[in-house]
Amino acid sequence: MNVLVVIPTYNERETLPVLAEGVLARDGYRILVVDDGSPDGTGDVADALAARYPGRVDVLHRTGKRGLGRSYVDALQIAARGDADVVCQMDADLSHDPQYLPAMVEAAAAGSDLVIGSRYLHGVSVVNWPLHRLVLSTFANRYIRAVTRMPVRDCTSGFRCWRREALARLPLAAFVSDGYAFLVEMLYEATRRGCRVSEVPIIFVERRVGQSKLDSGIVLESALMPWRVVLRGRRAT
Repeated sequence: MNVLVVIPTYNERETLPVLAEGVLARDGYRILVVDDGSPDGTGDVADALAARYPGRVDVLHRTGKRGLGRSYVDALQIAARGDADVVCQMDADLSHDPQYLPAMVEAAAAGSDLVIGSRYLHGVSVVNWPLHRLVLSTFANRYIRAVTRMPVRDCTSGFRCWRREALARLPLAAFVSDGYAFLVEMLYEATRRGCRVSEVPIIFVERRVGQSKLDSGIVLESALMPWRVVLRGRRAT
């Protein structure tokens, strides 16, 4: 399988080299780093990786509106037009372990259009989260499932693998959300278009370096997004 791993970055200079080494240890895997103008020099670190691994690491330096959703839209549009069989998404802070990539890619090769690295497939598989963060995440997933009726245990996981053909069917340019809400919007549009979704269990480890980018604005947008996508889907049918 020809696998492209998309990694959005913002102030991840310490963790990106470690993650890149773990991903590139597998034959057939390439990386597209999407740096959102990191003030800590992550973009320079990414360029150094591209020079060290020519043909296996590419870097997209974004200068427009910042945000996780905007970064993914720009990068995934490029990936959807490329030659990869499978396109993966993962965080750069080492909370997503590259060891799970082969199982997720294998599930995509077996017929899944989208494979989610799931923290909640068999109970709760999260390490080093404070109680309030764990309660917020588990409640958010139950809330999203209740509103959208999506049969997915972990709706907000950012660890995903797509068959490129399925990714190309999504209206990425029309997505309006950012942060974790973008992940919900993307998942809902995939299920609405009949994509076959499966989940692979992972253990999520809270970042060891830097600070979480979760804030009140992201939480509010995430709370509203399930209703927005459902209403939009009803208008489209």
